[in-house]
Amino acid sequence: MKAYVEREVLPWAPEAWVDASKEKIGYEIPFTRVFYKYVPPRPLAEIDADVQAAIARVQALFAEVKA
Repeated sequence: MKAYVEREVLPWAPEAWVDASKEKIGYEIPFTRVFYKYVPPRPLAEIDADVQAAIARVQALFAEVKA
């Protein structure tokens, strides 16, 4: 535990400390930090086109109900 804290924590938070009474056996994998890959959002024009298509479909459905 001491080696982990010295390697992974203290370089970024030198004032950090560990309460030895709360230590547990095992390891927690930070999946977000290890496996996350950023995917940029779609262009706004593409999203807007999808929204407009959905609105048109809803309006067509309302027209059917109304008729």
